[in-house]
Amino acid sequence: MASVTFKNNPITLVGNEVKVGDTAPDFTVLANDMSPVTLADSKGKVRLISVVPSIDTGVCDAQTRRFNEDASKLNNVEVLTISVDLPFAQKRWCAANGLENVKTLSDYKDLSFGEAYGVHMKELRLLARAVFVVDANDKVTYVEYVSEGTNHPNYEAAIEAAKTAQ
Repeated sequence: MASVTFKNNPITLVGNEVKVGDTAPDFTVLANDMSPVTLADSKGKVRLISVVPSIDTGVCDAQTRRFNEDASKLNNVEVLTISVDLPFAQKRWCAANGLENVKTLSDYKDLSFGEAYGVHMKELRLLARAVFVVDANDKVTYVEYVSEGTNHPNYEAAIEAAKTAQ
């Protein structure tokens, strides 16, 4: 399993570590309207999956904005931002920030995504900061488990991976 800390404290990750070359595990999360969303719902597109502990924090806010801004310039790439924030809070955040095209998804109900991708932080019941790129054929082409939860991911490497996953 990947080794991560949160505010410099070691964290136990629950689930299966995902590696480049793996078939992307399926999951069920909730859209802002409480409807279920799975990996298959975006089949045929490149998915940049941006995982954040909580959309209401500074680094998570910046990460969500950056990936959505940069990836919106790419063809056939869908950005999925996943956290355990309630769908209502995610919807409010998007509205308050004037972001209409951000796809925020909630894993609060049963941590389906968190455990499938090995990012469920047991001690906090939050998701560890991570980035996954999944190509149009559901192969994982890029993985970053951010070693310290309060740090930013490598934006440039993830965007480049999304470009080359076409």
